[in-house]
Amino acid sequence: MDIELIKGVGKVTLDYLSKLQIYTIKDLIEYYPYRYNILKVIPYNEIIEGETCTIKGIIDTEPKTTYIKRLNKLSFRIISDNHIINVVIFNRAFLKNQLKLGRMINIIGKYDSKRNQFTASDINFEIITSTKIYPIYHLINGLKNKVLAKIIREALDTNITLEDYIPDYIVSKYKFLAKPEAVKIIHNPDNYNDLKQAKLRTIYEEFFIFMFKMNYLKHKNTIDNQGIARVVDRSKVDEYINSLPFKLTEDQITTVDDIYKDLTNKERMNRLILGDVGSGKTCIATIAMYINYLSGYQSAMMAPTEILARQHYQSISSSFSKLGIKVGLLVGSIKKSEKTKLCQQLVDGDIDILIGTHALISDGVEFNNLGLVITDEQHRFGVNQRSNLHNKGQMCDVLYLSATPIPRTYALTIYGDMDTSLIKTKPNGRKDIITKVVKMSNIKEVLNSMLEVIKKGQQIYVVAPLIEDEDGNSDLNDVIKLKDKLDMAFNKKIRIEILHGKMKNNDKDQVMEEYKKGEIKILISTTVIEVGVDVKNSTMMVIFNAERFGLATLHQLRGRVGRNDIQSYCYLISDKDIPRLKVMEESNDGFYISEKDFELRGEGDLFGTKQSGDMVFKMGNIRRDYKILVQCKNDAKAFVETNYVNNFTNYKQFKTIIKEIELID
Repeated sequence: MDIELIKGVGKVTLDYLSKLQIYTIKDLIEYYPYRYNILKVIPYNEIIEGETCTIKGIIDTEPKTTYIKRLNKLSFRIISDNHIINVVIFNRAFLKNQLKLGRMINIIGKYDSKRNQFTASDINFEIITSTKIYPIYHLINGLKNKVLAKIIREALDTNITLEDYIPDYIVSKYKFLAKPEAVKIIHNPDNYNDLKQAKLRTIYEEFFIFMFKMNYLKHKNTIDNQGIARVVDRSKVDEYINSLPFKLTEDQITTVDDIYKDLTNKERMNRLILGDVGSGKTCIATIAMYINYLSGYQSAMMAPTEILARQHYQSISSSFSKLGIKVGLLVGSIKKSEKTKLCQQLVDGDIDILIGTHALISDGVEFNNLGLVITDEQHRFGVNQRSNLHNKGQMCDVLYLSATPIPRTYALTIYGDMDTSLIKTKPNGRKDIITKVVKMSNIKEVLNSMLEVIKKGQQIYVVAPLIEDEDGNSDLNDVIKLKDKLDMAFNKKIRIEILHGKMKNNDKDQVMEEYKKGEIKILISTTVIEVGVDVKNSTMMVIFNAERFGLATLHQLRGRVGRNDIQSYCYLISDKDIPRLKVMEESNDGFYISEKDFELRGEGDLFGTKQSGDMVFKMGNIRRDYKILVQCKNDAKAFVETNYVNNFTNYKQFKTIIKEIELID
């Protein structure tokens, strides 16, 4: 049955539904309420003045309509428990014809005993003998909640077959409601206990589907995808590690052990390195590429920005220069002739490691024998982009890097299709960055600190939320405006330059090169420097309008300093009292910060862009329902392991999900 055949759905309503991304009866039925209004009628003597409540009464007078400026007001009287009460309701003139003398109604609102007046926020004409629960949906202008609720009830009466994605033995184990019953209760609950059971069942199913996908992928990679069984002399790897000008941290050593085991067994590696800002993930990636090189295979490393790709190219080229390992760079700005030459060298096997941006996945980029793919800041690339890269080789091992602060417990659950290595400890000698929130009225304190840093021969990042305030009306600081202000503050005696995304690539490269050489003392930028930029002489970060940034971004920006053994500082300039800014003062631990951010903001954009996967649940909330999520992870793992070999013969509804998974794998 088509959705337009449902009673009450005409062309106008159909257009409203499409704007809510409701195109089928299934979409309609699974468009769940985001909250519920509980209507409980109380007697007159239980009214608490000033608090919202619901009373019932019989209309005692004809309603009158008056107008106050743009507001219309309906006034009438009711008799409630033998008490006469005056009632007013604003902007509900359309109800006048329904308010007939002698009619019983329910009124939701607040009571004022001095005026004996009940100011109503809504009027309900349904006869309620006990508590009534009304579903409330997300709407758009023109579509009323009452209309949508009625259409959904009509859809539920069409006897549509709903696929049940909870295996029958689990339904029995947890005594879940049947899916049709649960869905009907969610849209039209009779009591709170039934609603609680229906929501539990629905949340479990959402999480189970997600965890099925994660566990299916992981099991598939383990069982089906045979990798490259490398033979690599571990002593050569240790010799390279010992040649580094620093000692690896305990977490780094453990991660290297994980990667070595992955790369030398026959199963494909699919590992995420989840590390805090400045914890040394790039160093680990370099060691992984060296292990891969020793086994005779090429490596590719994809970075989200050209600045970061070039920085990786410079540091990795330098690290391998004495070993004869050839490193290439492929970014969007290189000339066509250079790209053609590079691609030929790649096919001929004359390049051992290729580093670049998403240009790596463009047509014409082919490898001789790609064995390892590394994606830096993996959440910034879509699933298809990441897949396109590792599909350029056969049986490629895959390593993902991420410095995005995500609560560890959630990360270990959400990235269920990957093996995960955590790097929390900072490289030896690194100090915590002293962070302070400062109001603009105290900016002199910051300027004095900046001057002291410059006198010591160190450098400073300054970050603004805008490149340029084109309207000129905003209170926000922009890069152009800050350049003028700081030039004036320091009498143009200090070299200050700007960097932002709209600059030409050559200009950006030149600015970064001069900053790295120490010729530029203060670099004013947007969040283009958020990821990966590494200039060890930078010891101060000043972020203007800090309230405009989320904790993850602030932590990433702060991580651009503190990359040596010199004490570094971060000033957050804001005139607004924002709790999350205080969190930045409290801690340098990205995992702790992400937990606090989760408490303050909920899920939000915790997992990066929507490209990262289908972390969008209609009813589940991973923070509130985390225990259910963990249980689903365990149940889905057991389900996949038991039914994978026989191709889920007894659970054909999962075949559709498997097809979706294999399209992007």
